[in-house]
Amino acid sequence: MGERVRVGTRGSRLALAQAEEAIRGLRGAGVEVELVVVRTAGDDHPSSPLPPLGVGAFVRELEQALRDGRVDVAVHSAKDLPTDDPPDLVVAAYLERGDPRDALVSRSGLRLLDLPPGAVVGTGSPRRRAYLLRARADLQVTAIRGNVDTRLRTVERGDWDAVVVAAAGLRRLGLAGRITEVLPAEVMLPAPSQGAIAVQVRREGPHRDLVGRMDHLPTRQEVTAERAFLRALGGGCRLPVGALAHSDGVTVRLEGAVISPDGSHEVRDRLDGRGPEAAAVGAELARRLRERGAVVAGVQP
Repeated sequence: MGERVRVGTRGSRLALAQAEEAIRGLRGAGVEVELVVVRTAGDDHPSSPLPPLGVGAFVRELEQALRDGRVDVAVHSAKDLPTDDPPDLVVAAYLERGDPRDALVSRSGLRLLDLPPGAVVGTGSPRRRAYLLRARADLQVTAIRGNVDTRLRTVERGDWDAVVVAAAGLRRLGLAGRITEVLPAEVMLPAPSQGAIAVQVRREGPHRDLVGRMDHLPTRQEVTAERAFLRALGGGCRLPVGALAHSDGVTVRLEGAVISPDGSHEVRDRLDGRGPEAAAVGAELARRLRERGAVVAGVQP
């Protein structure tokens, strides 16, 4: 019998689909896998606004399960991870990234610019809200939480004209056919690390090398640049900050922006650099945006 690895994940359909990507890699290495579902604060309060739950609402309990030895590996949506890495844990692998962009799902099949005046669009993200208002100041943007299925049902019931969700999540759930429009980065710059899956282990544990074989270098460099950009701005995943990096493993190009909550002002720029220096690229781009007046709470006119 081969080595047995306990893989921890949240229990949502999307979280399980993401965990399955990691599990396939482990099984490909000849490892037996046991799936362990861990409930997080974000799962226990599905209707509560995320800021009061604190940074890491979908992460803390999984990380504690790693520390306690209840799981050997934890699988996260990379954008849920706090920007400061814990000293005792490490992301040993970033799996090859899915589509990092946002997607519009509309009840009528209309694209963003074709929605009727005053259309109601649901999103729980301040960043998405700001970009929606930047594209269409007439929209009524309504706060919404819950998993992907819950959000899609609000459109089906007619509660909203449309919702905006991550394109990668829809694709991983086999729901790509529900996408009305994939929003280009020019219209809505994605959240830092969106579409990436992080596989975390104990820093001094026995599984770091095993999991590390699944690491996708271009994705690691992209996520590193985007997270460094967000960290240097002092922001978290609940603030109106967008970032998108492209890496070929040798060079990385990072585009980043801070947008005011009402979408009226945006400071955006891009920077190229060496892939191994992705963190420095992110920090430097953040510095340049701050010099131009960007602050994480919005944008100074």
